[in-house]
Amino acid sequence: MSISLAAASAAPDAVPPLWRILTRFGWFAGLSGALGATLAYAAAVRPGLRGGEAGAAATAALERRAARYLAWTGVVLPVAGYAQLAARVARADEGTPFGRALAPGRIADLLGAPAEPGAWVARGTLLTVQNAVLVLAALALTALFTRRGRRHLDALVLTALPLCAAVTLIGSVPVKAAPEVLDDTLDRLLVQAHILGGAAWVGGLAALAALAGLRGRRGGHAGVLWAGVWRRFGTVALAAVGAVLVSGLWLTWRSVGAPEQLWTTAFGVLLLVKTALVLGMVAAGAFNQFRLMPRIARARAADATPTLLRLTLRHFPRVVLGEAVLGVAVLAVVPFLNGSARAQAGDAGDPPAATGGILAAGLALALTLAASLYATARASEALSRRTVRDGGTAPAPAP
Repeated sequence: MSISLAAASAAPDAVPPLWRILTRFGWFAGLSGALGATLAYAAAVRPGLRGGEAGAAATAALERRAARYLAWTGVVLPVAGYAQLAARVARADEGTPFGRALAPGRIADLLGAPAEPGAWVARGTLLTVQNAVLVLAALALTALFTRRGRRHLDALVLTALPLCAAVTLIGSVPVKAAPEVLDDTLDRLLVQAHILGGAAWVGGLAALAALAGLRGRRGGHAGVLWAGVWRRFGTVALAAVGAVLVSGLWLTWRSVGAPEQLWTTAFGVLLLVKTALVLGMVAAGAFNQFRLMPRIARARAADATPTLLRLTLRHFPRVVLGEAVLGVAVLAVVPFLNGSARAQAGDAGDPPAATGGILAAGLALALTLAASLYATARASEALSRRTVRDGGTAPAPAP
């Protein structure tokens, strides 16, 4: 149920049929919604609610809104998963229209298919386990529609979070009993890093943008609460960005044989579009870290409540919403990334193998990126502290 930049395609130059575009987009949107929302709540929202960063009114309102949002992600996730199963049926039998592939009997046939020769487990069995985990995650989230479930909000979210991550991880388990070569193993690991990092980033942004749009009684401490939420999610986003960039570079190296293939093949052009959208998200995140977070820190130190509310609940969410829109655009491009630029350029050979030198260079690049992201976080914190020290005694100027 997962795809990658290097996914094989019988006709890499063809535009996928509409049902395939919609099911792929729907699957990644559903996974991102559930995984990103649960992670954002657990890592960014919950600590503020439990740490007393807001008054009772703001806390209760945010808990209700979070529970409702999370519950709806639990509705979307199994719908997207079922559509993806139907897409598997339609792809396995090219003569089966997608409408017929939605029939429960067809899905049951897929899940009950015997193991292929040389496989240690049937693909259908693995899909059954994967979708059973998906149903458990959905049940944990949809329980938040009930009053009793909302009383156990933290427990249900912390249950659903690892289950959502396990859904895509189970789908990457190889069914062949023979050992894989190193390149195949790295492909699987880095594809999962790409999926999980992207889902956490895009889904978390969308969830927090929706929650920050809460109307009604926010209370005077809501600005303090959301200042902490944005700061904590910034750390989560940096880790997700690192995973997406490192894995994306690997997958690009495996999929693109020469620089000119980026503008002479459909795959390469789409990859450039996807990269530009991701860089736009990174730029918006940098604006938040280096422009808005220091202003929030100054307003908080000066106890300038109106300014703090304006920054944390109006300006910051607008930028985050823009990031989320770019993220959704990335998900819309992914279904069109079929095959590879190498295949579309007529290179029938296998992707390049990872030598010791390539692995060493990749490790050095990953460490350099990690160091730069860490330095970014530290620089943002230092800028916020300097802003407070130099101007914390006066209210921050209105944006």
